[in-house]
Amino acid sequence: LLIVSKVVVKFWYGVGLKDLKYARGQAVQAENVTVLEGGTAQISCRLQNYDGSIVVIQNPRRQTLFFNGTRALKDDRFQMVLFTQRLVRITLTNVSVSDEGGYFCQLYTDDTHHQVATLSVVVPPEVPTVEVKTEAVEGGEVELTCMSPRSKPPATLRWVRDRREIAGVISQQENGKTVSVSNTIRIPVERKDNGAALSCEASHPALVGQKRVRHYSLDVHFAPTVKIIPPQGILREGDSLSLTCSVTGNPLPRDIQWSRVNDTLPERAEKTGNILQMSRLSQSHNGTYLCQAHNNYGRAADHYTLLVYVSVPPNSHPAIAHPILPSSSFTKEYQDPGAVVETHSAVPYAVIGGILALLVFTVICVLIVTIWCSVRQKGSYLTHEASGLDEHGEVQEAFLNGNDASQGKKEYLL
Repeated sequence: LLIVSKVVVKFWYGVGLKDLKYARGQAVQAENVTVLEGGTAQISCRLQNYDGSIVVIQNPRRQTLFFNGTRALKDDRFQMVLFTQRLVRITLTNVSVSDEGGYFCQLYTDDTHHQVATLSVVVPPEVPTVEVKTEAVEGGEVELTCMSPRSKPPATLRWVRDRREIAGVISQQENGKTVSVSNTIRIPVERKDNGAALSCEASHPALVGQKRVRHYSLDVHFAPTVKIIPPQGILREGDSLSLTCSVTGNPLPRDIQWSRVNDTLPERAEKTGNILQMSRLSQSHNGTYLCQAHNNYGRAADHYTLLVYVSVPPNSHPAIAHPILPSSSFTKEYQDPGAVVETHSAVPYAVIGGILALLVFTVICVLIVTIWCSVRQKGSYLTHEASGLDEHGEVQEAFLNGNDASQGKKEYLL
């Protein structure tokens, strides 16, 4: 990167009339230079009509570097690379900001004239750093600061997430000739944000359109979750059982505890990390098994209720196979709605229910028919004794009126 500006200084010196034919003007030009820190700068002094006069090059502290091409200052970073009647050029390697300033190109004639070549040093930013001001905890906020400790001119910093810029608070602080820049953001975080990718980008004129990027993944701390993965199907005597306790959390709990509610673990139970194994099951293994885990942000637990069924001989009736239900005082706090215990029975309940329904229907029909028949037979009727009274009027009248106490007793032959 070279930014060159030329300023021409011309000077004339007088001569006697007899030497007029030798009179001529001399000029010196100095070129301004911009270079990256750590690079090599070329400082040039261009001469016009040079007649062999003394040329001196001095640094910003007015220390003489070269006198007519001869080194005057013991600094090996400066080298005379060209000295002609038209151009004097020196190089400065491993440039730092302390080398910045005006370098004097002086031409000594009857009068001393000089031109200044200004050296500007550009300091591009390094890859920025990320500092976590506050810890990221579920339900809270995290404060992140992106820092570029040294640049010249100041670098531009911005936070990006999912290709969208996150607005932050930018601050600058001068450190000598360089500037420190920071960009601070505060964002709310949840459990789902753990591992989310953010990036801090630093842009600078010296990078020519490129960027220095620092990637950062959110580290959100949260309480653990626990879930026991149950086996499939029914467990019978003699079977083996393996329970896996799936645990999440940040930080991930290291100590996973297995226990049985209101009882100790069976003698043959083996605990290997988050796995509980039991072989040769019997009804003594029945119970509610608990998996617990905790970290600095909370604790969690899950349970599994084990029911071991009695093995049924092949020739026996399958209906006698019943489990012995364990008694448990397990609270609702640890109840798992997803833990489903399958129960099966060989008794055809559907057939029995159909038969009972048919019997009830038959009984109801019989009752209805009986009541209907009894209603049909009700009403007034005559006995065989009274059926013959229609042929004998007196007898009928006597029969219907009953015996009259005032009359004598009469007998009729029917």
